[in-house]
Amino acid sequence: MSILKKPDLSDPALRAKLAKGMGHNYYGELAWPNDLLYIFPVCIMGTFTCLVALAVLDPAMTGEPANPFATPLEILPEWYLYPVFQILRSVPNKLLGVLLMSSVPVGLILVPFIESVNKFQNPFRRPVATTVFLFGTLVTIWLGIGAVLPLDKSLTLGLF
Repeated sequence: MSILKKPDLSDPALRAKLAKGMGHNYYGELAWPNDLLYIFPVCIMGTFTCLVALAVLDPAMTGEPANPFATPLEILPEWYLYPVFQILRSVPNKLLGVLLMSSVPVGLILVPFIESVNKFQNPFRRPVATTVFLFGTLVTIWLGIGAVLPLDKSLTLGLF
């Protein structure tokens, strides 16, 4: 567990509390009011804003009634599955595509074990982890955009 602020051991009030066996919660950053009043509402509102923006940008379509005898030309999954759908449809060997799709959750499961060796929380002090994260984010965005394009333009996004 990391300590955000070192205790001032020259403070006589803190030394008296430590002598009584108290005071372990008197150093570090307090949860009230710092986290509960300022950080948590910002995170909640940010998440809510992202969800509303995604709902506005990619609304649920209400189309024609389902016909079990006619398959649509282009079947797309929900927006959050676009990157793995793009992996599956662009790899010619479907077994390899399924293995690559399953490598996504396996990689996410391995992250805590890889990250536990570094004690720093600042992303600028973890250049390898930050680089892997940014590269993975860019690849995910690239694959997600390519999933809505035709297959011949999907890997290049029609740019070249």
